[in-house]
Amino acid sequence: MSPRRLASRYVALLRAINVGGHTVRMEDLRALFVEMGFADVESVIASGNVLFSSRSGTAATLETKIERALASALGYEVTTFIRQREELEAVVKVEALSQMSPAAEDHVLSVAFLKRAPDPDAVRALLALRNDVDDFLVRGREVFWLRRTRQQAGQVAGPRFERTLRLSATVRNITTVRKLSLKA
Repeated sequence: MSPRRLASRYVALLRAINVGGHTVRMEDLRALFVEMGFADVESVIASGNVLFSSRSGTAATLETKIERALASALGYEVTTFIRQREELEAVVKVEALSQMSPAAEDHVLSVAFLKRAPDPDAVRALLALRNDVDDFLVRGREVFWLRRTRQQAGQVAGPRFERTLRLSATVRNITTVRKLSLKA
């Protein structure tokens, strides 16, 4: 008899949930994850953050499974970024502010999650976008984005950010990332 594999804990960071006219109730989203065969399903904030446990799959296979199921159920594409509990904990431990230009008192620090690390040319292009408001720190598949303003957007908008990196991303405020890490 082979030993039974223990379930791993993941967070699915979903793009296009409750933005841009797409509204999904969190109880419906949790039910979809249960239908996909995941356990211990929990949503955090109504912006597409789902914690779950699974005994099988890599991050890439889980992303594909979730994207297909959500597209079928919701009728539109939901790009999904998976992180294991340990990966999220490592993101929270990065001392991003100490490695960036000084922050203003009203700064906003966010984390952009990517499916893969950007190539060196894309990183250089992103860092060239630094300005008085926006600063960036790239660490693997995450980009820490400091905006020295309380406004939602700095001088660099999301579409420009993604075009520069040549990758899709989903962005979460560091406060949300910390909450997810604690709950995972």
